[in-house]
Amino acid sequence: MKATVHIMLKKGVLDPQGKAIGHALENLGFEDVGDVRQGKVIEIEVGASTTKAQIEDMCDKLLANPVIEDYRVTLEEIA
Repeated sequence: MKATVHIMLKKGVLDPQGKAIGHALENLGFEDVGDVRQGKVIEIEVGASTTKAQIEDMCDKLLANPVIEDYRVTLEEIA
């Protein structure tokens, strides 16, 4: 199985990397760009018996900072 974890800063938390990306896009001529938020994606190969709750526990303990970040977990079978 493959677990994919999408991690983003919570709304209201300052995102300086997102701001820098937004300014860079504007400087490159992309004028119709609004607010930019930057995040990260982590892919983890896990055993078939691994549950979504176990992956969420990994997020709470190591992968994400639940105080300032939100995360979303998806599990899929590897072909």
